[in-house]
Amino acid sequence: MANWVYPLGSAAEGKWDISLGTSDSALEVDGWAHTGLKVATLPAGAAVELPAADEERIVVPLSGTFRVAVDGQDYQLAGRSSVFNGPSDVLYTGTGKAVTISSADGGRVAVATAPAKASYPTRLVTAAETPVELRGAGNCSRQVHNFGTPAALEADRFIVCEVITPAGNWSSYPPHKHDEEKDGETSLEEIYYFETRVAPGSGAPQDADAVGYARVYASDERPIDVAAEVRTGDVVLVPYGWHGPAMAAPGYDLYYLNVMAGPGRVRDWLISDDPHHGWIRQTWAGQDVDPRLPFTA
Repeated sequence: MANWVYPLGSAAEGKWDISLGTSDSALEVDGWAHTGLKVATLPAGAAVELPAADEERIVVPLSGTFRVAVDGQDYQLAGRSSVFNGPSDVLYTGTGKAVTISSADGGRVAVATAPAKASYPTRLVTAAETPVELRGAGNCSRQVHNFGTPAALEADRFIVCEVITPAGNWSSYPPHKHDEEKDGETSLEEIYYFETRVAPGSGAPQDADAVGYARVYASDERPIDVAAEVRTGDVVLVPYGWHGPAMAAPGYDLYYLNVMAGPGRVRDWLISDDPHHGWIRQTWAGQDVDPRLPFTA
């Protein structure tokens, strides 16, 4: 079985902490074709470069502020102190364009990618115009930043968003899949990039180990069985199968960046719930959204 879990450091390349599935990634993943992710931690004054390629990209500041140069034009991305401080400015670069990312003060930045043929214009999506969704209810409450979804961004192939789950809550729940092209479902690979933190006010000791958990399991004859403990910088790939929950352990908040794309004609996130667990959605109507949400700066 291919490797679907990459702890921090296991997919590093050059200046990149993570380089998976992109046009210039040296690490090849069997059976992976439609999505990619790069993450870099930049010291003050440092930069990373991406060559022009037939892939669309979206630059997502995780911590810090960044300047991104595309086609001779500079874009300033007002970032955030951490992924738990609300949305950030992001930049969609389109295809066939070299990209240089720099930071005067240092920080951590992600670049989501997908092989693409159609060209769309470079676009800055500011934090203020990012759609923020509070999804679910009760202990299934989570916060979703929909900056790279079809309703918010004109693009060719990929769907990109980020999710914050308060300590003790479950997200990506009920378990669902998007691994077939059929009525009501689209076939999409998916990347989960995780960050964790000790929840404010939790009373955790200084040496607390902020962890979360991620589950992926088979929906048909294709084998997959992932039950991963995740921390900041870890990646889980979902090529197919039921996936969820992503669990924020008590005392620790959980963040993940989702990158999805697939071979189908339609760019849309259409899913099927695991029939054993889909009933949970019906219970949300009688519950309030977790009062800890939304997370903001």
